[in-house]
Amino acid sequence: MTFQINKDDGLYLRQTLFDKAKRVVVKVGSAILTGEKGMNQEVVDNLTREIAFLHSSGREVILVSSGAVAAGRKKLAIDTSVKIDLKEKQALAAVGQSTLMHVYDASFAVYGKNIAQILLTHSDLANRDRYLNVRNTLLTLFRFGVIPIINENDTVSVEELRFGDNDNLGALITNLIEADMFICLTDVRGLYSGNPLTEPESRPIYTVAEITQEVEAMAGNVKSALGTGGMQSKIRAAKIVSSGGGSSFIGPGREPYVLQKLFSGEMIGTFFLPSREKIQSRKHWIVNVLKSKGAVIIDDGAQMAISMHGKSLLPSGILEVCEDFGVGESIRCLNRRNECIAVGLTNYSSDHIDKIKGLHSADIFNTLGFKDSDEVIHRDNLVLI
Repeated sequence: MTFQINKDDGLYLRQTLFDKAKRVVVKVGSAILTGEKGMNQEVVDNLTREIAFLHSSGREVILVSSGAVAAGRKKLAIDTSVKIDLKEKQALAAVGQSTLMHVYDASFAVYGKNIAQILLTHSDLANRDRYLNVRNTLLTLFRFGVIPIINENDTVSVEELRFGDNDNLGALITNLIEADMFICLTDVRGLYSGNPLTEPESRPIYTVAEITQEVEAMAGNVKSALGTGGMQSKIRAAKIVSSGGGSSFIGPGREPYVLQKLFSGEMIGTFFLPSREKIQSRKHWIVNVLKSKGAVIIDDGAQMAISMHGKSLLPSGILEVCEDFGVGESIRCLNRRNECIAVGLTNYSSDHIDKIKGLHSADIFNTLGFKDSDEVIHRDNLVLI
């Protein structure tokens, strides 16, 4: 298991990164925040005490929290066994959001901490200007000494506006504000080398140097009552944070004093080290925030030029256009085996690329009657997968 670091080395690396972490994002899911009777006040009190501890140590902290829908169910006395559709979920989120924030406000007030509520949809981050505005708001709240509490805006979110789950949202926020660490608190203790229920020799994985396919497969070893995310989404979130230069932790959210234990060096949960190569902020936004609108299939020469030599994608290397998309949208570059090798922002629409595919850049004007760029995707807007 080359991805795993031995316990002694892992302890040193973990502690070094915990000591250096000055900006932290903590994500907590509904699986540990709520129970049959609504919000679990004991868990909330433990969580706010721990975040207040981090904040009082001079760190900047963001809380990404689920729980609005569950709080709405409780307030309207709708049993958890009753299935709800999208519009009902949105209505329950509207009812529960105020309750959720009231609970947090009262709990943080015990420690003299001020909080702020921020509700986001995917489109808030997919638009570059709004993406930067969110960042500026969060940094200003830090300057005021406030703890931002972020949740997906379930009241207005539909499928195309959703982040998928709050694990993904937490990872994107971590990279947005260039936080040092993403802490995902859940109802499992971390990753194991096997399924502890059926393989007694299974051992906990404390420190992961690189998130490989083997690590991603280990998510199947975890049996829990996880919410919408599940362990696989938490691994994907850790991978996003790693690519942005941050470290991640997945561990038990109900553990008393869990954050104090972590920052004092106790070996609990699973810790993921930052990637050796950090991608640029804009390229992170392209590959992790934007949703792909289509694809082009490219030839072997174009694949080599992009992958090996850092070149732009030219029309001469394009074989086929897949799906409809407009100028400036995110598209995938697929090789002949239908494998995605890169994602980037296109300078031409799908209709126009279909007309110029296979042509040299010098022929674009004669074919289209205009030429906005020699490249279909410029290398500055192209990210290798």
